[in-house]
Amino acid sequence: MRDHTKLRAFELADEVALMIYRVTKDFPKDEIYGITSQMRRAAVSVPSNIVEGCGRKTQKEYQQFLGIAYGSLKELHYQFSLSQRLGYVAEVDFSNLNNKLLETGRVLGSLIRSLD
Repeated sequence: MRDHTKLRAFELADEVALMIYRVTKDFPKDEIYGITSQMRRAAVSVPSNIVEGCGRKTQKEYQQFLGIAYGSLKELHYQFSLSQRLGYVAEVDFSNLNNKLLETGRVLGSLIRSLD
């Protein structure tokens, strides 16, 4: 079994999840079951799938869960961009979190490629 706490991809994904929760707390209340919920689920999915993959026995399963994490990250990135265009995210928050999303994608993508 692998230790997820030693992975930079996990550390970044965990930071992203916390940042998403902080940013979405100020979203309009009528979005609580819409984009707020979608973004939070996608944000939690990224580190959760990394952790689950680390708990799997085979390399193939590990790679599969990392791939799911990467897909959730891409979904989250779109939702975050949409929320900014809807006026729900301040420009300074957008810039900081967008950079963190991009960095997480690069690190997670590199991890996935290193396993091929």
